[in-house]
Amino acid sequence: MAGIFGRLRSIGRRTAAGRPERGARETAGKERKRTYNLFEAAAVYVAACAEDDQDQIDEAAAWVSPEALSFGVNELACRAVVALARERDESPQAVARTLLGLPAA
Repeated sequence: MAGIFGRLRSIGRRTAAGRPERGARETAGKERKRTYNLFEAAAVYVAACAEDDQDQIDEAAAWVSPEALSFGVNELACRAVVALARERDESPQAVARTLLGLPAA
């Protein structure tokens, strides 16, 4: 999980200064680009990180702001830990620690 947040920080630094505003990306005569929801971007981003697919990582990171992507990744992580905890009949803390390879608290 730490690798994902490190990638988010580096993407934020690369895109913050060089990315034009949303309206500037659309030009007259071109079809309007599809807009992506932050949770869709987070799901694609995390799956791409798990598969080490840099092209898909970069594409999903461009769909929303780095802050929105970070929020979506955090929400996905929380939901995944809760779902696994229910499935395993364990506490979310125990599941999170296991996933990160940490000793039991």
